[in-house]
Amino acid sequence: MKKKIAIQGVHGCFHEQAARLYYGEEIEVVECLSFEDLFVSLEQKTADGAVMAIENTVSGGLLPNYSLLHKYGKQIKGEIFLRIKQNLMALPGQKIEDIREVHSHYMAIAQTRSFFQEYPHIRLIESDDTAKSAADIATKRQMHVGAIASGLAAELFGLEILQESIETHKQNFTRFLILDDKLNVEKRDIDKSSICFTIPHVKGRLSQILSIFSFYDLNLTKIQSLPIPGKEWQYFFYVDLKFEEYNRYREAMNAVQPLMEDVKIMGEYKSYNE
Repeated sequence: MKKKIAIQGVHGCFHEQAARLYYGEEIEVVECLSFEDLFVSLEQKTADGAVMAIENTVSGGLLPNYSLLHKYGKQIKGEIFLRIKQNLMALPGQKIEDIREVHSHYMAIAQTRSFFQEYPHIRLIESDDTAKSAADIATKRQMHVGAIASGLAAELFGLEILQESIETHKQNFTRFLILDDKLNVEKRDIDKSSICFTIPHVKGRLSQILSIFSFYDLNLTKIQSLPIPGKEWQYFFYVDLKFEEYNRYREAMNAVQPLMEDVKIMGEYKSYNE
């Protein structure tokens, strides 16, 4: 039986591409309209696991997803990095000169706008999803219409890629988290941790915490603060820690916990190494 993996989006989207990169091709994709639906599918056990974007090298962190991680308490079991290659595609047999309008998600359009400056005859139209834009062209047999989407979308929907990798910034990567209670990460493989905490209003407290992490040779690869609803000027801090020795990391956590409040380890896992 194929493993059911929840993604935000439809078949052919970058989430599915990331899921297949992590789990392999033998999976059944569970499409979710929103990121919260993704967590609901895990809660209701209609999916065995999930792959969720958390940050991008161009646009930054997906802040609402940090809140969802905290709300649902699902443990992070891994991560995957995917190079986001935006491709211009259309029904086979057409050239770029034949295309009159191109549909895609606003983010994909923003990432490729420089490319279309060379084709002023093409009108850019925002849609809800990159892959759905490609699927609509295939389903409706729309001539003279293009989509910006993944290579997987072109493959699934029988479209022809007119121009590959049209994004302005080629070093465009998205980091995805793996949420899967059935995955068991061996202690010897753990070299990364994601934690969440708050701190009291004490002068220099955050600096003290970061100094302890440094003393124990932990590499702080990410820090994100989000306000706590209903508590003025108080914040959750979401931190990713990279380390070489698990026991050293645990010693560091024991040392900093008295300085923190509401400490939550959101996952201990193996970092992605391409």
